[in-house]
Amino acid sequence: MSLLNIFDVTGSAMSAQTVRMNTTASNLANAETTASSPDEAYRARNPVFETVYRSAFDQSNAGVRVTDIVANQTDPQRVYKPGDAMADDDGYVYLSNVNAVDELVNMISASRSYQSSVEVLNTSKELLMRT
Repeated sequence: MSLLNIFDVTGSAMSAQTVRMNTTASNLANAETTASSPDEAYRARNPVFETVYRSAFDQSNAGVRVTDIVANQTDPQRVYKPGDAMADDDGYVYLSNVNAVDELVNMISASRSYQSSVEVLNTSKELLMRT
């Protein structure tokens, strides 16, 4: 793998981690939302990554891309709040299935991965400048 290929690989990783951070931010923003039915409740979303090879013959030159963003199918929590504006006929509201702690861990992980990719780019650039 040449040093120039590192820019492609690292760039694809940074792009994928950006999608991951944006998805996590959206999940955190909707963590405390309520709905009047389980179907309307916000479901946490997560990106699905896929390895992309630049050549079928040389699998050492790979990258990553986001193929889909899937919703978590865990049932939303049902809470009895008869005075809430979003309550159904029985007095229940449905909370999103976002786990804030898991999302914060996911955000830290994505941020660290992005930061590592930036370090790889800077090191590669320095090596190219020296040669």
